[in-house]
Amino acid sequence: MPEEPRPAEGTLVVTGDPEADHLLNTNPLALLIGMLLDQQVPIEWAFAGPFRLAQRLDGTLDAAQIAAMDPEELAAAAAEKPAVHRFPAMMGRRIHKLCEHLVDEHEGDPESLWAGIDDAEVVYKRLLALPGYGPVKAQIFMSILAKRFGCQPSGWETISGVFASEDLRSVADLGDPGALGRLREKRRSEKHSQGSG
Repeated sequence: MPEEPRPAEGTLVVTGDPEADHLLNTNPLALLIGMLLDQQVPIEWAFAGPFRLAQRLDGTLDAAQIAAMDPEELAAAAAEKPAVHRFPAMMGRRIHKLCEHLVDEHEGDPESLWAGIDDAEVVYKRLLALPGYGPVKAQIFMSILAKRFGCQPSGWETISGVFASEDLRSVADLGDPGALGRLREKRRSEKHSQGSG
């Protein structure tokens, strides 16, 4: 039986490390973990986390393999320097829960959350069900899929809300080496104008 064709690689440029970006753009679990880590730390730190973790797990990221690990062992791997997050042990346990969910609900295949599904509402509900994902993370992830991976299920713009716009708003808009700097500058100026208003 011929293999299913792989989707096109993504076009995210976020970490400052081509290898870490390549992992995000070719490994759906890395992408989900990066989004999970994206809170209370700089974007590039969060999204470099999956690559750092993979290096400590024999060079691979596999949901079934991670789910089978002792959560504390994974927490220790996440905490090795450089840590994957400001709160690495807590996030390591959260990554473990995420992988358990993927094994229990999606046979360990993270891409099945969105691959071949043409209803954005279905994808959004699956994302919302992930441990550590709330509405904003799910909206941003939906816009990453649409803008960086060409996965645009019907209604994705409505689900993604403000993150569907062409404005620089989130990691979904980081498609070239200068984009992160422009996003930071935009956020700084917005903060400044709000502060002086």
